[in-house]
Amino acid sequence: MIFGALEMYLFFNYSNILTRRWVDVDAGKRFEKKLFRTALLIRFGWVAFSYIFYTIMTGKPFEFSTGDAGFYNGLGDRLSHGSLDNIVSLIKEVGISDAGYPYYLSLIKRIIPEDIIVTRIIKALMSAFTCVLIYRLSKRSFGEEVGKMAAIFTMLMPSLVYYTGLHLKETEMVFLIVYFIEQVDELIRINKFSFKHLVVPILLLIGMFFLRTVLGVTALFSFFTALLFSSTRTLSMGKRTILIIWVALAVSYFIGGRIASEVQDTWQKSDTTQQQSMDFRTTRENGNKFSKYAGGAVFAPMIFVIPFPTIINTPSQENMQLINGGNYVKNIMAFFVIFALFMIIKEKKWRNFTLIGSFLIGYLLVLAFSPFAQSERFHMPVLPFELIFAAYGVSLITNKTKKYFTWWMILIFIALIGWSWFKLAGRDMV
Repeated sequence: MIFGALEMYLFFNYSNILTRRWVDVDAGKRFEKKLFRTALLIRFGWVAFSYIFYTIMTGKPFEFSTGDAGFYNGLGDRLSHGSLDNIVSLIKEVGISDAGYPYYLSLIKRIIPEDIIVTRIIKALMSAFTCVLIYRLSKRSFGEEVGKMAAIFTMLMPSLVYYTGLHLKETEMVFLIVYFIEQVDELIRINKFSFKHLVVPILLLIGMFFLRTVLGVTALFSFFTALLFSSTRTLSMGKRTILIIWVALAVSYFIGGRIASEVQDTWQKSDTTQQQSMDFRTTRENGNKFSKYAGGAVFAPMIFVIPFPTIINTPSQENMQLINGGNYVKNIMAFFVIFALFMIIKEKKWRNFTLIGSFLIGYLLVLAFSPFAQSERFHMPVLPFELIFAAYGVSLITNKTKKYFTWWMILIFIALIGWSWFKLAGRDMV
C-alpha cells in the first residue's frame, strides 16, 4: 500500500507541478536536457533502491518469484562463455524473439564483471532517452504544449520507472518501439531524406523482432498503414511510393525464413492459446477458478483500461502488489486516451495521427486476444503512446467535459472493488 500510494502521489502531484513549472522552459534542446537529466535521476534512484530492496527481501538482486528474469540472465551467462555455435543453437531452441535479449546480456557480461547493476544503469539511460523521444514525437504530431506534457507523463509513469530495476526486456522493447515510431514519423514528415533516415528504422525493426515477434509485426503494420493513409499534406504520393517500395524490399530481405515461420505459428495458435492460458490459471496452485471465463470478448472492451491494480494480499503476487499504483495511474489516464481518440474521430483528424494511432490500436487488439491481456508487462510497449494521447486528451478538456472525468473516477473505483472481489472469490478467500 505504501508503494502504491507513493506511485500515485508522485505521478499526479508532480505531473501537475512540472507541466506548469516547465511551460516557460525553452522548447527544443534546453527542454530535452532538463527532461533527460530529471528522468535519469529518477531512474538511477530507483535502480539503486530496488537493487538493495530485492537483495534484502529475496537474498538476490531479482524480483520476488524470479521467473523470466532468471531465465534470461541464465541464458546470458551461458552465451557469454560460448561461441557463435551457442547463439545459433539458442535461436533454434527458444526462437528468434527470445534469443535477442540473452545475447544482449551476454555482451554486457563479456565486457563488465558487475553486469547486473550495469545492465540496469543502461536501462535507466534508455528509459530517460525514451522520454526525450516521446517529446519529439508528440511535439511534431500535437504541438509543443502536448509534447511537454506527454514527456513529463512518460518521465513520471511508475510502470516505466519500475522496469528499469528488473532484469526483463520491457525497457529495451519500449526504447526500440518508441525510437522506431519517432524515426518513421520524422521520415514521413521531412521534405528530403537521406540514407540514414531509411536504414535506422529498418535496423530498429530487426531489433524488435529479436525481442518480441508480435511487436515487430505490429510496428511494421503501423509503418505501412501510415504510408498508405497519411494525409497528402504530410506525405506526397511520390515519396509515399518510394518508401513503400524501400520498406517492402528491406523487409523481404531481412525479415524472412525463421521469423516468418514464427509469425505464422503465432497466428495459427492464436485461437487456442488464450483459452489454454485461462484454463491453466484456473487449475494451477493458487489459481483463480473464474479465470476460465475470461477471454478476448471480456478483455477487448476494457483493453485501454486494464490491467487493474492488485491491492489485496493474494498468494505469490508480490510483484503485482508493488506496481499497483502504476496500474491505477493507467486506469485513470485511460479516460483521456479514449476522450482524445473520440475527438480525433469526431473532428475527422485521424489521417494526421495514422502512425501513432495504428500502432496503438493494432497492438492493443493483438494483446486483447492473446493470453497476456491482463499482464501488465505486455502493456509496456504501448504505454508511452497511450500517454501521448492522454496528454492530448487533457489539453482538450473543458469545463463542459470535465464532468465526464468525475464519472470515470467513480466507475474505476467500482471496477477496482469488483476486481479485488474477483481475485479473492476466485481463490475462495471471501
